Amino acid sequence: MCSHNDAKPMMSRNFFAVPGVVSLLSMLMVFGGCMVGPNFVKPEGNLAENWSGEGDSRVMTQTAVDKLWWKAFNDPTLDQLIQLAYQQNLPLQIAGLRILEARARLGVAIGWQYPQQQEVFGGATGVGLSKNAANSFGSDRSFWDYQLGFDAGWELDFWGKFRREVEAAYADMLASVANYDDALVSLTAEVARTYTVIRTYEVLIEITSANAKVQEDGLTIAESRFRNGVTTELDVAQARTLFESTRSTIPQLQTGLQQAQNALSTLLGQPTGGVQKLLSEQKGIPTAPAEVSVSVPAELLRRRPDIRNAELAAAAQCARVGIAQTDLYPSFSLFGEIGLQSSSDGGVRSGNADFENLWDADSFFYSFGPGVRWPIFNYGRIKNNVRIQDARFQQSLVSYQDTVLIAAQEVEDAMAGFLKAQETAVFEQNAVNAAQRSVEIAFVQYREGAVDYQRVLDTQRALLQEENNLAQARSSIATNLIALYKALGGGWELRKDQPIIPESTQAEMQKRTNWGRLLPAPPAPEPLNLPPPARDIPVLQKPQW
Repeated sequence: MCSHNDAKPMMSRNFFAVPGVVSLLSMLMVFGGCMVGPNFVKPEGNLAENWSGEGDSRVMTQTAVDKLWWKAFNDPTLDQLIQLAYQQNLPLQIAGLRILEARARLGVAIGWQYPQQQEVFGGATGVGLSKNAANSFGSDRSFWDYQLGFDAGWELDFWGKFRREVEAAYADMLASVANYDDALVSLTAEVARTYTVIRTYEVLIEITSANAKVQEDGLTIAESRFRNGVTTELDVAQARTLFESTRSTIPQLQTGLQQAQNALSTLLGQPTGGVQKLLSEQKGIPTAPAEVSVSVPAELLRRRPDIRNAELAAAAQCARVGIAQTDLYPSFSLFGEIGLQSSSDGGVRSGNADFENLWDADSFFYSFGPGVRWPIFNYGRIKNNVRIQDARFQQSLVSYQDTVLIAAQEVEDAMAGFLKAQETAVFEQNAVNAAQRSVEIAFVQYREGAVDYQRVLDTQRALLQEENNLAQARSSIATNLIALYKALGGGWELRKDQPIIPESTQAEMQKRTNWGRLLPAPPAPEPLNLPPPARDIPVLQKPQW
């Protein structure tokens, strides 16, 4: 089924305008807007109408997702880290450079709609023929041949092959923007998560150190009671075992802290050890707000860059089905050659004298005409290539639906984790309060001889465990909220009105290559506008870059 394009190719070479060719060209112009292959229709995403947590007072669906969600933690250090990561993260810069590559590829696709061959040629060839060669009697066996001319060839876009290629390249370019946004969403979330992990390790080290101090005091009491003959050496041994066991976990926690700091340095595009100064100002696990705005499930299709990318990948592949189908039909082309040619009698006169004759009117030559190619015997190769492209297109449609389902699952999982972690933290706080009271009572009773030291050990172990659990629960609240914002597609708005490539990189690339209008291009387009159909893309306008 064909769709028509109002824009018609225009010929600019007068030597094509002759009787016969004009009739053929006129016919090709009339049907030049025909396009074979399917036109892309946005696939449907299978989403529920409401989130499962909509009835919870902490989940607000009437308001939009917070674009700069990390500011909800009210942590200036986190704000600074995310801004630095946006400016310096190397994988994000690679994603930005891929946008430039995709723009250049789109320019190549647009250029293929115009005469594909436009060449100026020239040459001076010295020829010496064999005396023993056939048909050489009486001919010049030694001479110079001079040529200068212009050659052009144009495969007309009769079936929409080149327009489909532009359509695919345009979708690929928008997909590169979606990839950049997806990388930015992942980056902001990973920076916030890593920062939370660092603060959690710091709190765990503080808790363990404080408990080790309490256990050391208990060891001192046990040793005093043993010296005074009140208790046996067993109490001392048990107290020392617990104390040393607790102290042994501190280096392990410090190792985890160092590794998390190294990971954050890499995210910021800095050598390891470069983030310690940034982390020295703020302490404690980031405090997440009790409420979160999630909008409605349908909004997920608009916000998630990976869903957008899956949709655009399907659009590009849809166009490639049409490109493959054009090979089933004949291709029409126009060719022409015009120039000057002169030869010299190398055996009698100098070549320079006859080189001047190159500019005479008698040296003029030309050739032109239409052409047609149709690979009618291809033993199923073309049909099977169409089937390959169609199968890939169907794969991309199914992949889109799978991406939507996974995105919805990630939102639901993170939302459940965020809400339940809040409840867990409340219970863990109660457990910590009780464990602290148990330790106090156990010490008093031990001094009075009412209980043995095993009761003290048990309460101390329980206190350390519950305090660690509370810290992990508070960390889980933050990390689940971060995962929820990532699942909702929040964070890519950070690049609005900002260059996708650092200015220093732009300057370096401009010195190396003429990027024209591509390099200082405005910010990447919003990922909310669907790629227009091929008939609506202004592909017949000559590129300005």
